[in-house]
Amino acid sequence: MHEYMSNLRVWVVTCRDIPEEIPRVRRFVREIFDGEPWADDAALIVTELGTNALTHTTSGGFHLTLVRSSEGITIAVTDSGGTSTRPHVQDPTADSAGGRGLALVHAYADTVTIHGDHRGHTVTAELRPKPPGASSC
Repeated sequence: MHEYMSNLRVWVVTCRDIPEEIPRVRRFVREIFDGEPWADDAALIVTELGTNALTHTTSGGFHLTLVRSSEGITIAVTDSGGTSTRPHVQDPTADSAGGRGLALVHAYADTVTIHGDHRGHTVTAELRPKPPGASSC
């Protein structure tokens, strides 16, 4: 490989504060990772993190950053704040309508990190290639 070439790819998408952005970014992620073993997992993670950003903040939207490298993919969703509550895994009851999104992200991702404060949070999920025959969850 030439010294100035890299297999690193980065995509950044700005999403408005409307529900229609969620299926739009989900399709975008599926198109980018079409044929990759983590395409469905990445689409689910983007759906959950994007929905959380729209539902639990007053930020007016969110930014999605996707990074693909030889080590796997990184998905980061950043909101612009408006809440003092840090994203966290909840323990909903069986009949609760919500509260499972971040737990799903933790189940599908190899690592999940959360940074930020009342001015905004970034939730980052990393997916690494699985050995052949291994399940994703």
